Amino acid sequence: MIKFTAMRKSYYQRLSGMALLVIVLFIFQESFGERKEDFSAVRFVTEHPAENTLTEFDPNELDAKQWQNLGFTEKQVATILNYKKIVGGKFISKEQLKKCFAISADQFSALKTYILLPENGREATSKRFSNRKKNAITISGSFNPDHYSAIDWQDMGFSERQAEAILKYKHYLGGSFISKEKFKECFIINEENFRKMSPYLLLPEKTPATFGKVKNAGPGKNKINYSPFDPNILDPEGWKALGFSERQAQTIINYRDRNLKGSFKSLENIQKCFVISPEKFAEMKPFIRLNPAVTGNIINQKQETRQQEKTDFSKTDLNSITFRQLIEFGFDEKAAGSMMGFRKKLGGFVNKEQILTTYNIDKELTQKLLSVAPLNTSTVQKYTLHDAPEEWLKNHPYFKYSAEKIIFYRLSEKDERKIWKLLKVKPEYEARMKLYLK
Repeated sequence: MIKFTAMRKSYYQRLSGMALLVIVLFIFQESFGERKEDFSAVRFVTEHPAENTLTEFDPNELDAKQWQNLGFTEKQVATILNYKKIVGGKFISKEQLKKCFAISADQFSALKTYILLPENGREATSKRFSNRKKNAITISGSFNPDHYSAIDWQDMGFSERQAEAILKYKHYLGGSFISKEKFKECFIINEENFRKMSPYLLLPEKTPATFGKVKNAGPGKNKINYSPFDPNILDPEGWKALGFSERQAQTIINYRDRNLKGSFKSLENIQKCFVISPEKFAEMKPFIRLNPAVTGNIINQKQETRQQEKTDFSKTDLNSITFRQLIEFGFDEKAAGSMMGFRKKLGGFVNKEQILTTYNIDKELTQKLLSVAPLNTSTVQKYTLHDAPEEWLKNHPYFKYSAEKIIFYRLSEKDERKIWKLLKVKPEYEARMKLYLK
């Protein structure tokens, strides 16, 4: 009886063990069957190891397919190419590329040593300047540089700052480059670029001997008969009568009115004007009469004109008030300029409290103006986060620090509420930004 009981116990144990084994095998089969679908998307690189060997590459030259060959998904590639557009159509450094949201830290680390870009923006700038000789400029044909605007110089290959410097140099010369010789002296134009441009410049080779000087009057009709004169009341014709060219006359008047704020205060002021040569100044000096009464009258006349043109500030819109009107109200030039500049950057004030945040202003005087003058906001341009132009976002004082994030997030997110959550800006900053949103 005992033996039979033991045999039966052993039988049930074996039966239980077999049942347990069947269950385990069933579970394993079910799990394996569920995972089989995932293996269809896996590509085994061991079949063609040579195809996946990384080599040096310029990320600016890769198309979508080539990015995918580096291991990125189609969605990641789309984001990388959109990011490239956001940063100006070209990656300038590894540091910039690393900031792309679609490239993880591990992916960037794996690729970093193969990327043909400078490490950071500073090196990129240095490299651009060192390469400027190679890719300096493009010349389409003969041209007169006197007629070129800043955009024309940039189209040729110069940077925005360089273009501005070239125009300032032209202004310094009196509004014309005069000659190839003078053009070459512009510090922005390096030797190689000048050699490239020289055959196409519609300018004389040499600077005329009379440049910066007035020819000494010779015998006959060109001789100048001087009489006492006040340089503060001479118009262009008056300076031309003294022997200056039309361009020189205008330069002298610009120097007087802009640099000296309307009048020569001393003989030294006149002597410093670069278009008046030492010889010409010595020739004119005995006849110059700086009349304090006349100078004072000019200033008084300007003040009287301002007083006569009194502004009714109760009818003057704060979004159209002029610099002169702000001065008339009592603001100094620095405060008036700050207010005008701030309004321009904003695209117009939306409420009066904004005006009180302007730098360099007298808050009591500003408060007085706000209590009198109305504010019309009908002309202020507003957008949604999705249709706001990129340049507007990047330049607007309230948006510029979040501009790149907005531009990136709106590529894939249509709900503006979700974009705000992703931006994570402080509530007070969000409230300011929404003043300019529809």
